[in-house]
Amino acid sequence: MVLPEAFITRTKDLLCDEWSDFEKALNEESPVSIRINPRKANPDILKDILSLSEPINWTKEGYYLNNRPSFTLDPLFHAGCYYVQEASSMILEYFVINYFPKPAKVLDLCAAPGGKSTHLSSLLPEESLLVANETVRSRAGILSENLIKWGNPNTIVTQNDPADIGKSLPLFFDVIVADLPCSGEGMFRKNPSSIAEWSLNNVKHCAERQRRIVIDIWKALKPGGIFIYSTCTCNREENEENLEWICKNLNAELLQEPLRMMPHKVKGEGFFIAGMMKRGEGNRVKSNSSQVAERSRSITRHASTSLSNLSPVTRHLSPPTNFTYTTNNSKWIAIPKIHFADYLCIKKYLRVLNAGVTLGETKGQDLIPSHELAMSNSLSKTVFPVFEVDKETALNYLRKDSLQIIPNELLKGFILITYKHIPLGFIKNIGTRINNLYPQEWRIRKKNF
Repeated sequence: MVLPEAFITRTKDLLCDEWSDFEKALNEESPVSIRINPRKANPDILKDILSLSEPINWTKEGYYLNNRPSFTLDPLFHAGCYYVQEASSMILEYFVINYFPKPAKVLDLCAAPGGKSTHLSSLLPEESLLVANETVRSRAGILSENLIKWGNPNTIVTQNDPADIGKSLPLFFDVIVADLPCSGEGMFRKNPSSIAEWSLNNVKHCAERQRRIVIDIWKALKPGGIFIYSTCTCNREENEENLEWICKNLNAELLQEPLRMMPHKVKGEGFFIAGMMKRGEGNRVKSNSSQVAERSRSITRHASTSLSNLSPVTRHLSPPTNFTYTTNNSKWIAIPKIHFADYLCIKKYLRVLNAGVTLGETKGQDLIPSHELAMSNSLSKTVFPVFEVDKETALNYLRKDSLQIIPNELLKGFILITYKHIPLGFIKNIGTRINNLYPQEWRIRKKNF
């Protein structure tokens, strides 16, 4: 690996006697790791499909793999049973366990493609609300897809600039997690193309942009709230120096010494993370949802009452009484009751891409189920007939190909397809043929097994 001379000089000054070990580690193979979705899978289900080698010792559900398989050709990957994530970044779990209030309203600010959001979704109690935000539209779509597959309903996906969130939702969040855009020095081994993009000017530009983002979002954090700052880079400008600047200029206090993960120290890539507390006077301020609180309570009461007897809508989730049911254009959406007022507030001020569980569209007394419903961990197990398929049929389904299933063997109507008893999505038996209802935009295009 040929590294820029300026990077070598600077990083030698940072690491001192550790430089040779660091340089050696950069020329070793990057480890492959996954994190299991505890609501859908466990190591016993995955061990026959993935070559699990050893647990990652700083996260409960993380595992290294002996080799890198074709994840695209594993139906359980598409079912949201696990997420392929770099091991070092899973150290976020340490801060969640030790410093996050329970329950909490949490913002994952720069959330795409969804590694930390799915991790937070697994770690936070159900009474918590996770808002996962991504500024870039194309990346926000990928974030939404990954969180839908993860299946937890206590999540809202937004696409907004940090300044808009800070302005619209002052003092709203108990915790903000910001994995900030950086110069990517910690990913040189995993993504060698990032070496060519590195420069001293880019380091300076990234450090300045990180400060701007923190300034913009700081207003949204409550006094006494927790701010998690992280990058996948090594230099002090984007890490320690920015922390010092935040503490001095934004009245923050470090919770402990930052954690610096380096490839010669841990089995993972370069990663930097620190936790801070926002200082402030008086009690924690409730969110500005109080501005619409009475309207929210009124809508909640009305929605809960008016829909309580509409079994085609409410019967699809378990337990149905945990949700408030509302409409978005022609679609029915279920929002956890405990978060409905906050959902209305967020929807009023921000661009919401996805929230709760999209149940589907109603026609008469029937609900045409959405794929999101199939992915949800709250899906009732008794509503739809289930058809278990083998791997070949599962992959054909995920390619949105025609399925070699005899319609007469199935009940007519909507049927839940499962692989190893994990939901993959819906088909519809109309009597003469099977309609494949897998989302067109999510279909896999890889043909070879």
